[in-house]
Amino acid sequence: PLPERLRKWCSRRSEESENMISGVIVIDKEQGWTSHDVVARLRGILKTRRIGHTGTLDPLATGVLPVMVGRATRAAQFLSGDEKEYTARFRTGITTDTQDITGTVLKTSPPVTDVEAVRAAASAFIGEGQQIPPMYSAVKIDGVKLYDLARKGIEIERQPRRVVFSRIEITPLGGRGYQMEDTCSKGAYIRTLCHDIGTELGCGAALTELRRTRSGPFFIEDSILLSKVHEAAENSELSKIVLPVDTIFKEAPPVNLSGDSVRLCRCGAPFRTTLPDGRYRVYDEDGEFLMLGEARSGRMYTVKSFFEP
Repeated sequence: PLPERLRKWCSRRSEESENMISGVIVIDKEQGWTSHDVVARLRGILKTRRIGHTGTLDPLATGVLPVMVGRATRAAQFLSGDEKEYTARFRTGITTDTQDITGTVLKTSPPVTDVEAVRAAASAFIGEGQQIPPMYSAVKIDGVKLYDLARKGIEIERQPRRVVFSRIEITPLGGRGYQMEDTCSKGAYIRTLCHDIGTELGCGAALTELRRTRSGPFFIEDSILLSKVHEAAENSELSKIVLPVDTIFKEAPPVNLSGDSVRLCRCGAPFRTTLPDGRYRVYDEDGEFLMLGEARSGRMYTVKSFFEP
């Protein structure tokens, strides 16, 4: 007979396997929660440790936070670099240590209330550029998160990062307040953009609200609150809110395999194909999503597999 500890471990693993959910849950993160808080809460609701998010949101921010569950965690790398869209609000005439309204005010100045001046300042950041990560961020330098240093009053030199803002639209809200809609690349900080616009204006600016409306293929319309996930779990209706992992790759054309090709695919071996070079969503005869594949010179190769072994 198996030792008691090993027997319990096997039993627990078997139970996890039976209850395993695999796919994407697009959370509408509420203000005050960290992305880590969301994942921790979902681990409890879904009763699985195999879970992770893509694209950190600050506690101040709300909106789209894709969470990968089960085998879908293997797709996280394909979402982390996706384009994102935000709706932000900021105030001119103020500078804080966190670059948002939650921080300590370092300086106040007469605000800029001319929307055309703000639009001109913002236009300087459209396109490819460099952005210095804020001290209050999760960026690690020598294994230490910047916000841990910032909370100790330590500021260190940070290397600028390449970012791309393909769209920045400014709308006045009255007085010193403005709303900004933007589309940007991975790694861009919207509060830093607000801060930099304030620097360009010469009066400072700080983020007051932030909502992510899109992350890659997922839009705010796809998202649900954590309370709704808990409700679905209580009613055994999780299948209604979990999106299949192949949703991430919907821009890649689908292809169905049969016979030996399925066997070779499940073994991770390349196989012959007549498809043009490129990436494909690969399924078996029954429609099970097997992998993201890449056709090259008449052979199909595994980029990442997603079937349950």
